[in-house]
Amino acid sequence: MDAVKFEKNKLVLLDQTKLPVEVTFVECHDYRCVADAIKSMKVRGAPAIGVAAAFGLVLAGFEYRNSLKDEFLIKMKEAATQLKQTRPTAVNLFWAIDRMLKILEEKNLTVNDYLQELENEAKIIQNEDLAMNIKMGEFGQELIPHGANILTHCNAGALATAGFGTALGVIRAAFNKGKVKMIYVDETRPLLQGSRLTAFELMEDGMPVTLIADNMAAYFMQQGKIDCVIVGADRIAANGDVANKIGTYGLAVLAKYHSIPFYVAAPKSTFDLSLNSGQAIPIEERNPDEIKKIGNEWIAPKKVKVINPAFDVTPHELITAIITDAGILRPSYKENIKGMFSHGY
Repeated sequence: MDAVKFEKNKLVLLDQTKLPVEVTFVECHDYRCVADAIKSMKVRGAPAIGVAAAFGLVLAGFEYRNSLKDEFLIKMKEAATQLKQTRPTAVNLFWAIDRMLKILEEKNLTVNDYLQELENEAKIIQNEDLAMNIKMGEFGQELIPHGANILTHCNAGALATAGFGTALGVIRAAFNKGKVKMIYVDETRPLLQGSRLTAFELMEDGMPVTLIADNMAAYFMQQGKIDCVIVGADRIAANGDVANKIGTYGLAVLAKYHSIPFYVAAPKSTFDLSLNSGQAIPIEERNPDEIKKIGNEWIAPKKVKVINPAFDVTPHELITAIITDAGILRPSYKENIKGMFSHGY
């Protein structure tokens, strides 16, 4: 099923807050609905957020199509600002919107021309993401040994992208080659993207999956049940530091201690060369109730103090390789990332 689908001048989003109990969709007819869906994580995963935001600007264009050109451009930039404010960590959001805004810099277009060009660009971004995921799968599966037991964190699959997935795309490609024995999925507190989304997605695809609690990862590594760890990313700094769902850093430390390869899969759109290191990556703080409740059920004192960062940063020293759509990067990451972007991106 498509996480993001544009049809008949509306954006249809799979409501991932309802999975796996309900398969329901949100229909967005304006960019405010898209912004709310991103903020509330009805659509989530860095690549999918970028695609949704791009189509959000298309919807803004439809809304303002009867405006004079100067007013149209002002309102479109205001819509872009509102979309950018939804989630601060995932760089694909900003990357996609900035690509769309470049179209508005063209001086010789009419409003109708802008509308057509914006829709074309959003579709290109969506198709490019799917193509990049498939390429990552092709490159990444080469790292997976036959009979592999793989641990993954959060959801970096088709639900988080335009299709196929980043980390799960690598796993999916390896599975298609007959290499995968078992995929261990940790639940990924507090919003349970592992148990609700990744386990659901893998089971839908008929792939072998075992769900574990977050605090079981060290035990399974100690018992020799994990051959490698593969995760996605929401932003990668110029030195190879990676921001991903909270808990990723802990898994990287555990993998290092147990001499287990730790891989990150992410398209080139996830790299942010404006940041020298992960220390500069903004970390989103989310609603405390996400920790104090599961669904509508309170599991903690209502007035207890909570700190709820949505992401952490894994230092590049803990990463065995970064799998991209341009190939596999290894240390020295700073040099190799720079080289990847200097060759035609």
